[in-house]
Amino acid sequence: MTSVKTQPSMSDAAVLRRTGKDWAQWFALLDKAGASAMPHPDIARLLHEQHKLPGWWAQMVTVEYERARGLRAKHQTTQGYVAGVSRTLEAAVGRVFRAWADTRQRRSWLGATKFAITTATRNKSLRIAWADGTRTEVYFAAKGPARCQVALQHSKLPGARSVARMKKFWSAALDKLERTLAV
Repeated sequence: MTSVKTQPSMSDAAVLRRTGKDWAQWFALLDKAGASAMPHPDIARLLHEQHKLPGWWAQMVTVEYERARGLRAKHQTTQGYVAGVSRTLEAAVGRVFRAWADTRQRRSWLGATKFAITTATRNKSLRIAWADGTRTEVYFAAKGPARCQVALQHSKLPGARSVARMKKFWSAALDKLERTLAV
């Protein structure tokens, strides 16, 4: 089995404390089970059903195994790649949400982008569909009466280069939104 030099997103001590095994033990167990030839859902199911890992932990161990064995790249999911960006802004959550949801306000900081908001939950989240088939999910969290965290994920990207490009795009867009809200 080919191993790739990757740094798991969680320490051995943390995974051992929560699951009863460290990364090397999980990876050896999965290698023995032939997981490198299995699709992602089958690996997660094996961990959940045969090794009694709760759903979130089964997913975590599966993803780290896939990364360690060169089956999945950083930012890669089963449906492409994901770019994530977040920012805490000095404005109330309602004001930040309106800056996204209202077309006119959004154009002032994002420009004339072509997408459709498919779902909107006031002051909580937006789901956006792009013409190229990618998706963006935007989440809003009040951090006080005049502070709001915006966290977004742009998903279904075709590769690692697009992740870097979209992180740069969204970072610049949030910078502009921050300047717009400061006025």
